[in-house]
Amino acid sequence: CATIGAEYMFIADRERKAWLQVRMESSRNRSELDPAARRRVLEKLVEAESFEKFLHAKYVGHKRFSLEGCEALIPLLDRVLSDAARAGVKEAVMGMAHRGRLNVLANTVGKPLAQIFSEFEGNVDPESIQGSGDVKYHLGATGTHEAHTGETLAVSVAPNPSHLEWVNPVVEGMVRAKQDAIGDTERARVLPILLHGDAAFAGQGIVAETLNLAGLEGYTTGGTIHVVINNQIGFTTLPIDARSSTYATDVAKMVQAPIFHVNGDEPESVAHVAGLAWEYRDRYKMDVVIDMVGYRRWGHNEGDEPSYTQPLMYAKIKSHTSVGQLYSEHLVRSGAISREEVDKVWAEKKALMQREGDGGALGQIARRTPVASGPVDAAAMWGRLRTTLGALSTVPADFELHPKLMPLLKRRAELLAGKGEVDWATGEALALGTLLLEGVPVRLSGQDTARGTFSQRHAVLFDVRTGREHVPLNSIAPSGTRFEVHDSLLSEAAVMGFEFGYAVAEHRALVMWEAQFGDFWNAAQVIVDQFLVASETKWNQPQGLVLLLPHGHEGQGPEHSSARIERFLTLCAEDNMRVCYPSTPASYFHLLRRQGRDSVEKPLVVMTPKSLLRHPRCQSSLASLAEGRFEEVLDDAGVDPGRVRRIVLTSGKLYYDLLKAREDQHVTGVALVRVEQLYPFPLDGLAIALARYPGNADLVWAQEEPRNMGAWRFVREEFMDRAAGLANGRVPRYVGREASASPAPGSLKVHIAEQEAIVEAALQIPGANETQLVTEHAAPASS
Repeated sequence: CATIGAEYMFIADRERKAWLQVRMESSRNRSELDPAARRRVLEKLVEAESFEKFLHAKYVGHKRFSLEGCEALIPLLDRVLSDAARAGVKEAVMGMAHRGRLNVLANTVGKPLAQIFSEFEGNVDPESIQGSGDVKYHLGATGTHEAHTGETLAVSVAPNPSHLEWVNPVVEGMVRAKQDAIGDTERARVLPILLHGDAAFAGQGIVAETLNLAGLEGYTTGGTIHVVINNQIGFTTLPIDARSSTYATDVAKMVQAPIFHVNGDEPESVAHVAGLAWEYRDRYKMDVVIDMVGYRRWGHNEGDEPSYTQPLMYAKIKSHTSVGQLYSEHLVRSGAISREEVDKVWAEKKALMQREGDGGALGQIARRTPVASGPVDAAAMWGRLRTTLGALSTVPADFELHPKLMPLLKRRAELLAGKGEVDWATGEALALGTLLLEGVPVRLSGQDTARGTFSQRHAVLFDVRTGREHVPLNSIAPSGTRFEVHDSLLSEAAVMGFEFGYAVAEHRALVMWEAQFGDFWNAAQVIVDQFLVASETKWNQPQGLVLLLPHGHEGQGPEHSSARIERFLTLCAEDNMRVCYPSTPASYFHLLRRQGRDSVEKPLVVMTPKSLLRHPRCQSSLASLAEGRFEEVLDDAGVDPGRVRRIVLTSGKLYYDLLKAREDQHVTGVALVRVEQLYPFPLDGLAIALARYPGNADLVWAQEEPRNMGAWRFVREEFMDRAAGLANGRVPRYVGREASASPAPGSLKVHIAEQEAIVEAALQIPGANETQLVTEHAAPASS
């Protein structure tokens, strides 16, 4: 084995295993590099080391997470990208952590050195968006890689936060979107490359979740080249304390990816396994792993003292010669390159650093611009709705539908004939269908999304005799406009991350991720906090991902009630996203259409219903879809404004409980005003609605979530901050559940009692049980 060790005997596919055996054993896992290739390897090593030494000398004490000890990564990437370019790959997308990032941006992506050095000086790009930005070792860039034979390909590094491995699914989503956009069904023209740390690859669960995407139809990218930059230590933690497996890469065996372990101080061996990894990926379109074992010359960052915790290791490292120097001496000794040539290479690279480091124009990273759609022809909407309903209400002649689905198709056919009203799932399907007809691609994924968790969607139909699939909306999608719906693996983090990446790279499409229950999105908290809500502010990376989160208190217990609206509202600032809780199919229809056509991309978080999916009152007329628009506030058309003595502001499902009680109890003088969009807060819409009612009318905010959850605190602050423009300076009074550590009670009986108490208190029906809810008296805006 010498400096290369291969793990592949666990692969079940005999053909792949035999190919690896023949490919490695026939050459004894060696390849003889010609003089030009050796010089290329040397130049890349010298570039890598010169870059780090310059930064270390000029920016003393600055964090840069240097590559020193693993500089062979640069010739490794050069070999992979050069081989890929020669094979016809047009673009590579890379994801990586901090270590070596600046080196890769400079020497692999080609980010101008002047720009990197300018970022060390703290200069701000005057063309950047207004925002706080991010530290330099989190930023991405796009450039062009040129092989020594002249072929080129675009290469980019995705920006990412300090959660090291969470960029993995994002990169996979970006690559899949780029492949789909150019019709690359063979997954041969866009290549994903993921760079990992050894401790993170073994320790982070998102690694396994992302690996599990590799072979799934809705998520495959045709194989990822994984490179573990193995410096044999975490921050201060040794492998014995960081993993239970033998190797950091053992998790990759779950997808039967071959693993090549290679000594990072042997650059020709590194180049060999890089070429072998590319061959394998190119041939089999499957994942492959390179474990490049090196060391970390400095601490976790350049201000850290590693000998506190690893004194013996760092005593050895201190006296260890760099790989660039080792390879230089090897080439001279073997007669491959003269001493003079080696010295010239080092001198040229040092001079380049000095020249670029003395200043220069601040380079510009390519900006992403959303593709704006033209205005919708409202007069044609009726025709689009009928076309979509035609597809939704029929199946092919030789298709045997499940008998329980016949009523669904019948109801949609009746809509086409002018009878009945639109339910939630039909409203959604009509929104997607009309967008497709207008040339907007649509992608929807998540757990059980094809049928829908609540058996409501049925976007994919199955022949009960043959199992054959039929996707009704695909029958109307124009050529080149994709409609995809995918049942995902049982993951929130990797799949939401994948769809985020897809939305980043595909600006024309409406990209949606649906949670099985809204509560479950918190398993992807990092994707929301570090990517979704701040990618534009930190990285100038706009995207319009939609999160569909089933939400509502219906007695199903703490884990199936709340999508945690309060958490999203806490993260809202600088117009960074949209948070909506629509209450009608028409509202949802127009909301999705607005998201699919708006030229200004913002993430959209939608609280979607469960019980309302089949609620007889939660229906809309076809005319309201064809002729309406999304209303951020829905006023109460069923009351005489002049006789109103109480205004109840609410959102979503609770409205129907309030409406039923108002009718059943013959309550008069109470207006129910729905806030369909919580952020950006609909100041103008609320001001118009509230102006219709007497200024002394009691003002209430009613919600079914506990007082410390839901939208209450956000709404209260908005009223306090905007007192001059709303309700004559009044702040609503709270009606809802007591503050609670748990989102909802586990007992159905308790839930019903609490729900009834909320409704009664909101409407001031006699008999309200004050012990089961909390009300808060109005406070002056100045408080």
